[in-house]
Amino acid sequence: MNRTLLIAAGGVVALVLVTGYFAVSASQEQPKVSAEDANSEVAAVAALKEAAADLENGEAVYGYWCAACHDPGPGHPGTQSLEIKYGGEIPAALEERSDLAPETTVYFVRNGYALMPFFRKTEIDDDDLRDLAAYLARKE
Repeated sequence: MNRTLLIAAGGVVALVLVTGYFAVSASQEQPKVSAEDANSEVAAVAALKEAAADLENGEAVYGYWCAACHDPGPGHPGTQSLEIKYGGEIPAALEERSDLAPETTVYFVRNGYALMPFFRKTEIDDDDLRDLAAYLARKE
């Protein structure tokens, strides 16, 4: 009987501690995020708007990092996946698209999607990402 009483008392103490923790946490004001603390997508999009892009470098970045999966034709899993997704309504190969906003490219490069991996700044830095996004967003 003493064991049951101890277990019940322990549960009450745990409940009080957890409830008190959440009450204190909820009452604290959340810190404001400065531009310096913003995530890499926000920084890259800001860089897109502030700096002129180098389209030749963007094409080179595409060739090095993206072409293996996103070039036209069979054997390119990113393109094949987009063919299924869009059902031919829009081009599946990224270089053939005319609807890619730079922010879209930045998001998918930094976050990945399905089988597509994300790319760290040590792989594609913000300047190269800006150039890549501008290259894919160009309207010919």
